[in-house]
Amino acid sequence: EPKTYAFEADVLARRELVKQLDLLSLDSFSGEITVTPWLDGAVLTGRYSAELAQTCGVTAEPMPQSLSNSFSLRVLPQGSPHAPAEHAAGGEIEIDLEADDPPDLLESDVIDLSGYAVEHLSLDLDPFPRKPGAEFVPPVDDVDLSPFAVLKAFKPRDDA
Repeated sequence: EPKTYAFEADVLARRELVKQLDLLSLDSFSGEITVTPWLDGAVLTGRYSAELAQTCGVTAEPMPQSLSNSFSLRVLPQGSPHAPAEHAAGGEIEIDLEADDPPDLLESDVIDLSGYAVEHLSLDLDPFPRKPGAEFVPPVDDVDLSPFAVLKAFKPRDDA
């Protein structure tokens, strides 16, 4: 039968996530995940919400934002007979874009529920955050960077 777990990151966990996800701040991160038995594994259905700030890549100003999303995935233990077969080395891989994602294989007997929530938060972050209307303008540089530029300043002496 399904079981639901709520989570809320405390100050220390949020501080660690700020480093891990390269955020400016993470004021809150919470949600819930329902675990439903499936074959010899489980289906994880969750949602999260977060209040955070990233740094604008153009202006270097803080960009506060609220993120929330839902996710669902399947997990199986290592060695499960239901795990997808590995493709033969050098063989062609066919990808069906309409098919469900293959189940994740667990690394141990414990399902890291918060790890899946963090993974989905990281996938929803903008990798190149930019404030609305912020545009990069390359600096205009008239300086001659040639190694001989300094020699142009020397004038020949008349008494040479």
